[in-house]
Amino acid sequence: MSKKNDKISMPQTGAGLVRYFDEESVGPNLSPEHVIVITVILAIFCFVLRFSG
Repeated sequence: MSKKNDKISMPQTGAGLVRYFDEESVGPNLSPEHVIVITVILAIFCFVLRFSG
């Protein structure tokens, strides 16, 4: 039988892990309020188009 102390442990690495908060985005920076306003405007526009024709 093998004992727990006989295990070979490898060093822990961060291979394959991405730290997204370190990445710089090149897209537009929108606040949550802007996203909500744009969504509401788009929804109203879709309703107007659906019921106008």
